[in-house]
Amino acid sequence: MANVETSLKESMTSIEGALGVALVDYTSGMALGTLGGGKDLDLAVAAAGNTDVIRAKTRTMEHLGLTDDIDDILITLGTQYHLIRLLKGRGGNGLFLYLVLDKGNANLAMARHQLKRIEADLEL
Repeated sequence: MANVETSLKESMTSIEGALGVALVDYTSGMALGTLGGGKDLDLAVAAAGNTDVIRAKTRTMEHLGLTDDIDDILITLGTQYHLIRLLKGRGGNGLFLYLVLDKGNANLAMARHQLKRIEADLEL
């Protein structure tokens, strides 16, 4: 089992093309931990904004009568992938991992696989 800091470090080092990662509470929009980012990637602002994405998708699913769970949400930009992975189990309710990848250096399938593994090892 890995703590938050270890999980964020592992995300940045084991996922090729990672530019930044955050653990976010989507009930408040606050980042519980961040690593990476920079002046062009404010992870605290992104965490709050992506909270709205999750709320909107959850609300839409409710209106459609869908009872399935969201695994992850992918936002594709011109030069980046933004991957939002909702945490399940062991106190992960209301939390998500947010990963920003350099599109030119990332393997999206491998990044999704690695993020799922990191989630499984995360101890909250």
